[in-house]
Formats: sequence, structure tokens, C-alpha cells
Amino acid sequence: MSKVHVKTGDTVIVISGKDKGKQGQVLAVCPKEGKVIVEKVNMVSKHVKPRKMGEQGGIVKAEGAMYASKVQIVCPRCKKQTRVAHKIYEDGSKGRVCAKCGEAL
Repeated sequence: MSKVHVKTGDTVIVISGKDKGKQGQVLAVCPKEGKVIVEKVNMVSKHVKPRKMGEQGGIVKAEGAMYASKVQIVCPRCKKQTRVAHKIYEDGSKGRVCAKCGEAL
């Protein structure tokens, strides 16, 4: 299994591709594929068939998966895009911190 540097609920910024510069929250993470789904980023058109009686079909806009290497976490304190650093606390627990300011993520 491969690890991904972001978790569900993190605020991230896109650093490359057609949506470069856009910010959003991570909705889903797939470590097996190394991909993430970010809200209102990488919108794709899905053709949906009606499944039940009376249900509407048509073209629906939805978020598409993108590689996790294309996003960076935004620090809640310094509001800058940053890498994730790891810190071991006095009680022996391990946590993610901002590599620039040291704030817990």
C-alpha cells in the first residue's frame, strides 16, 4: 500500500494542471491509486441513465479524481501552501505539522 500526504477534510490547493490555483476540501482519498477528489475542482460531465421510474437522466457535472501529487495542503494559520512535516510529541504520539510555521494540521 502506498501512502498519500493528504487526508479527507484537508484544505488543499492545486499546483499543476488546468485547475492550477484553485482551492477546495478533499472529499475522498484513494491511496491504492494515489488519487484524491477535491470539491469544485476537476469538474467532469457524466452521462447518467435514469435507474428508477420517474428518475431524471441526463448530463451531470461531478468532481473527477486527480493525482495527489498535484495538490498541496494549505496551512490554517499562515494560509500558505506547504508540505507536511511529522512531529513526535512528549507523550509519544505522532502528528502532522506545517513545514513552514509548525502549526498542527
